[in-house]
Amino acid sequence: MTQAQIVFRQATSHDIPAMSTIRLAVCENVLSDPSRITQKMYEDYLELLGRGWVAEVDGVIAGFCYANKTDSSIWALFMAQEYEGQGIAKQLLNIATAWLFEQGNEFVRLSTGMGTRADQFYASQGWRRERVEGNDAYYLLASAG
Repeated sequence: MTQAQIVFRQATSHDIPAMSTIRLAVCENVLSDPSRITQKMYEDYLELLGRGWVAEVDGVIAGFCYANKTDSSIWALFMAQEYEGQGIAKQLLNIATAWLFEQGNEFVRLSTGMGTRADQFYASQGWRRERVEGNDAYYLLASAG
């Protein structure tokens, strides 16, 4: 059996259908209204409002992460279920946060559903929970520099 080849690269508009498929297939942090996240939103976060990255495993998009440069936040981080637990999400998150810190931000923020695997994931990655509002946990990561 051969080792899978994982490639991390900046996302392009051609990746949007695969990213949308991954986003809509999640079991936690499910969108109550899937039409709320539009094609234009994906496009805007590619360059205008931030930057996106994908992880490809043997040429298949396994996950993606978007960084919002307007408010120094992580807009999205999602993995296809079959690629979870392999450290890919951690690497995508590190790429996105490094980019935001390179833009001169001292902090990066994000929110996720309380009690979800994502909630546990961010806490385990050194993010500090700032507050809880309703069913959402809000996290902060400070620049190491």
